[in-house]
Amino acid sequence: MENITFYKAGERYDGKRVTLVIPPSPFLLDERVFVSLGVLRVAAALEQRGVKVGMLDLSGVSNYTDAVRSHLADSDIDWIGITCTTPQLPSAVKIARTIREVAPNLRIVLGGPHVTLTYSALKVEREKLKVSDGRGAKAARVLEDIFDVMISGDGEFAALEAFAPDCPRVVDGDDAKTGMFMSNAQYEALPMPARHLVDLPSYNYQIEGFPATSLIAQLGCPFHCGFCGGRNSRSLRVIRNRSVESIICEIRMLHAKYGYTGFMFYDDEMNVSKSFVHLMNSIHDLQQELGVEFRLRGFIKSELFTEEQAEAMYRAGFRWVLCGFEAANPRILANIDKIATIEDNTRAVQYAKKFGLKVKALMSVGHPGESEESILDVRDWLIANKVDDFDCTVITTYPGTPYYDLAVRHPELPGIWTYTHKKSGDRLHAYELDYTETPDYYKGDPNGGYKAYVYTDHLSAERIVELRDKVEHDVRAALSIPYYPAKSAIRYEHSMGQGLPMSLYRESTGTAD
Repeated sequence: MENITFYKAGERYDGKRVTLVIPPSPFLLDERVFVSLGVLRVAAALEQRGVKVGMLDLSGVSNYTDAVRSHLADSDIDWIGITCTTPQLPSAVKIARTIREVAPNLRIVLGGPHVTLTYSALKVEREKLKVSDGRGAKAARVLEDIFDVMISGDGEFAALEAFAPDCPRVVDGDDAKTGMFMSNAQYEALPMPARHLVDLPSYNYQIEGFPATSLIAQLGCPFHCGFCGGRNSRSLRVIRNRSVESIICEIRMLHAKYGYTGFMFYDDEMNVSKSFVHLMNSIHDLQQELGVEFRLRGFIKSELFTEEQAEAMYRAGFRWVLCGFEAANPRILANIDKIATIEDNTRAVQYAKKFGLKVKALMSVGHPGESEESILDVRDWLIANKVDDFDCTVITTYPGTPYYDLAVRHPELPGIWTYTHKKSGDRLHAYELDYTETPDYYKGDPNGGYKAYVYTDHLSAERIVELRDKVEHDVRAALSIPYYPAKSAIRYEHSMGQGLPMSLYRESTGTAD
């Protein structure tokens, strides 16, 4: 392997201590499915530099602020970091306020997708729209009023900045000029996610009865779907690859150490990689070597999907593919800037089924120009193609999505922002949201628990939800696809002097290399 120059490569942080926090995700039907790999990669990079890392995993914990209080009462750390998606922001804010009460002088660092998307939106606002104080700036101020340091983009090297006494308020790992944006070589050379810092067996997931966990083979998605976060963020858009050998090494470790025979690939689009078929063949060869059988799931891009890929996936152990088809109306697909056509999507389903792969179709409604006809087109396409499973969600204009970043204030309606598609002229209107308070825009219970904070010139927010629910009902009835029951959150239990159970808090020795 070539010599890799790392950010602050010669500097070690022995004796430094941090706690990283995974907030709960109460908007999910089941929080204990996939562990948060991004923050575990940051943890591994910190450990490599001699930092002693503690991980407070609050996924699925209902009284999580009690767990935070208990941890801080018996901790001596340099700073505490919280990872956060946009739907997790309300929980992250409550955690930060709890920290302020218990340890008011402790530096609170926020990283993860929401920070990256917010500062990406701010850059677009200032550099492209030439707006100095718009919605992105307001979203950034909200974060800066609550947290001490924000890490945008890649956190593996950026997190080291948080130890500096004069650390800036915003550490930009999304900009290649800062030296904190990872190259392909750095991505491969960094250690695997620090899974030893979480209670991995408490995450319960199976693929066709095989005990399974998640991994990420490549970072980034180069496409520009209007609803999707990070389209203007370098760290979320630029693909970073690692070798097939590196990926096989991680699978081998997960099988040998934890006994997993099921693997969910959380790459945005697996078949973007030119080495995709080689990877599939290598996974097959690994099973032959080990004398075991794997079951796998992953995401594909429909217009790139080929018969060769489908056959290789099945041979490797894939039995499910997931694809963000999103819509089934040509105008809506064009308004999304999806690139894929209805014909591409239909052909992808046919290729998958030809080689024995089940298809989970990821659909969404509430796009610019959405009408009753276009939403019911989703229903009809799903039924006609006999998909094996599906999601149908109401989109939300997140910071960092083109729908959000390129929207302007409605000239007449206060609190309404309007995105206009540059070619069709179709519009999407969105209510201004306080993301620190409202998580229910994210997804919802498919059995009648959705809300919409968007509307079009043809459909009200309420009507979008009604039609989404009709799609859900009609497709499940026609294809005999069951609903999935929600699971209750666990409660953190503690008694005097006992601290946190191992399932919530784990700490490294700080000696990783």
